[in-house]
Amino acid sequence: MKAPDGNKLAILNALNSGGFISGQQLGEQLGISRAAVGKHIHSLQEMGLDIFKVTGKGYRLNNSAGLLHRSKINDYYAELGGNTACVEVQSIIDSTNSELMRRIQSDTPLDSGTVLVAEMQQAGRGRRGRVWQSPFGANLYFSYFWRLDDGLQAAMGVSIAVGLAVYDTLKALYQLDVELKWPNDIYLDGKKLAGVLVELDGQPQGPCQLVIGIGINVHMPDSVSQHIDQAWTDLSQHVKGLEKNKLVAYLCFYLEQRLAQYRQTGLNDMYKQWNQLNAFAGQCVELNTGHRSWRGICEGIDHQGGVRIRQDGEVKSYYGGEISLRKAEL
Repeated sequence: MKAPDGNKLAILNALNSGGFISGQQLGEQLGISRAAVGKHIHSLQEMGLDIFKVTGKGYRLNNSAGLLHRSKINDYYAELGGNTACVEVQSIIDSTNSELMRRIQSDTPLDSGTVLVAEMQQAGRGRRGRVWQSPFGANLYFSYFWRLDDGLQAAMGVSIAVGLAVYDTLKALYQLDVELKWPNDIYLDGKKLAGVLVELDGQPQGPCQLVIGIGINVHMPDSVSQHIDQAWTDLSQHVKGLEKNKLVAYLCFYLEQRLAQYRQTGLNDMYKQWNQLNAFAGQCVELNTGHRSWRGICEGIDHQGGVRIRQDGEVKSYYGGEISLRKAEL
């Protein structure tokens, strides 16, 4: 799908200013007919934008979070005390994670801390090959490149640090108390709000390159939500005055803090804080590897990031990116 440009982009920018605007006003501004305006609106709606019409008022974009702008991200980032963030903004991409992985594998020079964000993903991915719903302008699609010199084994607990960075961000910005689900989900009121996908490239003993993908539901259109197969929520249901550029800046800032902490001390301190935020603490859960599943009581995580499950009076730790954890159906 092609990114909106020309008249479509002009209409989108007009709608993005907030409030209603009539088809006649849009047509006069652009020098096109009201019918042409209607066709462009329909095309934007097909891209997943939640645009509605009220007779006598005109059109309105049901999304107050705004579109992404690199300069605005850097302004917010500077307010937090950071220097210029290395952020690239794209309109439409297959997947922000896939793009950074392609650059790694083609030996394209990348600075550690490079961030790629997009308005829309055509092939957004979650763990275990799941589709991540990625409509245009609705949510945050964020990938972060990080270099770790200590080998693949040292990267085992990174998703735990990333989950805490998302917690830090949402607490600082919106005073939200989210919970964390092993190994990479963020829950609010028992519903999924965000997810993490960490992908690695490197040698067991040599330098390791990581792409840290973070997807946060910001303003999910009803037309897309029907394709989500689990309970979900978005920021718009809990927060007023959302601004995606500010969200990106804060996420960059707190992710840097947590990764610096991880580089210094691993999960020595972080795993205890994670356990205080554990969404399934003390609950009966089911682990599934695709070939085998078993049940037990979730006892949190250990200092290496493995999930601790109590079965028949014995507590064992389980590791691995291909294990899924869900609340058991009793």
